[in-house]
Order: sequence, then C-alpha cells, then structure tokens
Amino acid sequence: MTVSFGGPAIAGADGRQRASRETETSAVKMATEDLNVYYGQFHAIKHVTLSFPNRRVSALIGPSGCGKSTYLRALNRMHDLVLGARVEGRVTLDGIDIYGYHIDPVDIRQRIGMVFQRPNPFPKSVFENVVFGPKIHGERRRHVLMDVCERSLQKAALWDEVKDRLQASALGLSGGQQQRLCIARQLAVEPEVILMDEPASALDPLATAKIEDLIFSLRREYAVVIVTHSMQQAARVSDFTSFFLLGEMIETAPTTEIFTHPGDRRTEDYITGRFG
Repeated sequence: MTVSFGGPAIAGADGRQRASRETETSAVKMATEDLNVYYGQFHAIKHVTLSFPNRRVSALIGPSGCGKSTYLRALNRMHDLVLGARVEGRVTLDGIDIYGYHIDPVDIRQRIGMVFQRPNPFPKSVFENVVFGPKIHGERRRHVLMDVCERSLQKAALWDEVKDRLQASALGLSGGQQQRLCIARQLAVEPEVILMDEPASALDPLATAKIEDLIFSLRREYAVVIVTHSMQQAARVSDFTSFFLLGEMIETAPTTEIFTHPGDRRTEDYITGRFG
C-alpha cells in the first residue's frame, strides 16, 4: 500500500482518498519507497512506502511481531550490523537515498538518532555520556563540551535534575532519568530525525508521562518517529499514525482520523481490541 504524508493518501482496502490540510504544508523529511527487509529468506517488511514530515511525531502501531521495530531500524541502517539481513528499496533523507553506495552509515546514524526500548547509558559520568558523540567527532574544548552538555540536557528536560551531579555515574539515575539522558546523548550530536523504539515501555507511569511531554516538545525541532505498543500513547503524542500487520503497512493517516474513522477493517479490529 502506498501512502504519502506530503499529499493525498490512499488508505484502507477500498483505496479511498484521505488527505489533511496540515500534511500538505508539512515538508517530508524522510521517506521509504517500496521498502523490503529480509532476514535470510524471511521477508520481514513487505513493500512499505511511507513518508514522515518534518517537525511532526509519527507513530507506528501494531501487534507484537508485526515488523514495527524492524521497519524503524531500517531508517538509520541498523540492519547493516545484522548478519544475514538485507534491505531493498529506498530510504531517503531530504530526498537522498541513505543506502547509496557513497553514503557513510556513521554519518547517517549521527543525522538519524535512535533511542531504544531500555535505557542504555554508558558506565560513565552523566557529563561523559552526553558529550560522548561530540568527543568521538573530535571536539575537545571543555567550554564547548559544557555548552553542549547543558543545552542537550535542557532539551531533554533533565538539566534541573542533574546539573549538580554531572560527574556522578549515570548508572545511579532512575530509569526515567536514564532514558532522558540517552535522549540528551542523541541530541548532543545535533540529529535531524529521532527514532524511538518503545522508549517508555520499561518505565513507570510518572516517568512515562515525562517522556511523552519530552516527545511533544521535540517535535518543535525534529522529525520524530516512535514505535509504541500503546495506542493511548500514540493518540497522546503523535500527529500521524501508521498501522502495521504481518510486515505490511496497512493504513496511515492523521492520528485523530485513524483512531476515529479507520479506513481498513483490520485497523478497526486492532484498535477496538478484537486482536493484538
């Protein structure tokens, strides 16, 4: 099924047109065209064409094992690191195919950051976690690193909580703080797109609320794509939602529309709890 957030969209089994004035004015930041992902002979993602507008939050929903995370990881070439995995089709960032032979995957992963399901801070200080990326890229000036640290922690809504603990171990932070620290670590390298793979699934309700508030604020500067197992979370934080099933993207639309007037019966069955 082919859908573009940049204009009128085909959604549902009947192929009816769906459009939104908001999407027509939102520039496409990333897109996939006929994307397929294989693990050996297993066809995990099947012919997905989808685009993501800049400064919007796009949610991917669907039952466990439907391919959401596999699709997400194709967006910054993480499958390059998986033996036997291969990607076919196009993934574009600002219209450039990120799988092109001349493209440096390290550069791509700087421009397209990834936040994982479970917080994964390094066994270093809070400060060293945040500035890890800039230091890898050659920045050594202390005052610059301090500026990067403060700015990134402020964007991640964590500065006030850790500004007096910058030299303390990041492993001493709470789970929610660790996840926001990992987001700050991504922000420190100035990405253009932020991918989040169920970023709040391992957190308590209070920490989850803080992550959701943060996601909503990040949309002011970045294109955000989030995989979530929670339809309520998708409804709270996203502008657009795409429903995946058995490796296929079944339907995509503005979030309010897909939850109130889904165009495909399978989407409706999932949203209303008939399966999944």
